[in-house]
Amino acid sequence: MKNSAKYIADRIRLMIATKQFQVGEALPSTRELGRQLEVSFHTVRKAYHGLAEEGLLKSEKGKGFVVLRQNTLLDKEKRLEVGGAKVQALVEELVGYGLDDSEIELLFQEQLDYMDWPDRIQSCACIGENKEMASMLSTAIRTEVGVKSEQLTVSEYEKAATYDAIFTPIRYMQQFRPLQDHTMVIPIIYHYDPELILSITERSSLQTIGLVTAQEDSIPKIINELKPTISFDGSFVAGSMYGKSLPLFVRDTDLILYTPDSARLVEQKIPEKNRIKLAYRLSERSAEMIRNELWEQ
Repeated sequence: MKNSAKYIADRIRLMIATKQFQVGEALPSTRELGRQLEVSFHTVRKAYHGLAEEGLLKSEKGKGFVVLRQNTLLDKEKRLEVGGAKVQALVEELVGYGLDDSEIELLFQEQLDYMDWPDRIQSCACIGENKEMASMLSTAIRTEVGVKSEQLTVSEYEKAATYDAIFTPIRYMQQFRPLQDHTMVIPIIYHYDPELILSITERSSLQTIGLVTAQEDSIPKIINELKPTISFDGSFVAGSMYGKSLPLFVRDTDLILYTPDSARLVEQKIPEKNRIKLAYRLSERSAEMIRNELWEQ
């Protein structure tokens, strides 16, 4: 069952063994992964504890469950014993469906050939108009689906070809589609978090909204994305960080919107009540596609 602790533990064990989760990497929280997989966080916790007992994970205060090692501590004899029991149960089930020896052997060989796939998916990249916007999309994918990815710009086509899978905004699919012969190209549709937009529009007394980014060329791109979704008749100003300083307009602005890449400086200098961090949300279909490719294969 795909909503059982055993199934989740099996998938995580595979992702650790194939280096989709690296040693030292913190796994998604039990609540976060439970939400992503639509199961109880108690079920995820049970899976995590089982993997910790196997020596694959350890619990660290403030970080949650962290990958301790890439492979199980079971010795060869024990691995064969566990594997033999699983194969026997599967073969008995297949015989029950009427398959003969040759058909079962053929299925096993096909699956062994297919299992080249997890070994390949060891690197993922997220495409954005620039690094900052790629970072925002990469964060949304990590938060909602539990898959991490490096960030590339649209112009880094040749570098994108070196990754096993790339997450590509739908408007760039035509450009990256030729890579599909050797790279998994997953189209992504996304938008700004509706709760974030709602929290902006509910502030009826706003006279000025400011936008702070880490990269200057992010400004027109983000404004073009935001304006159709925000009903606002006041002044809208924008600027990027320079060194360790924020644009001067932040002193006289009612509300500051800011990107995750500018968060450290903004959150040091702007009161929480006067700022909102921008965040993308994936469409349900895009999240499902990534989850299907990386969790349910």
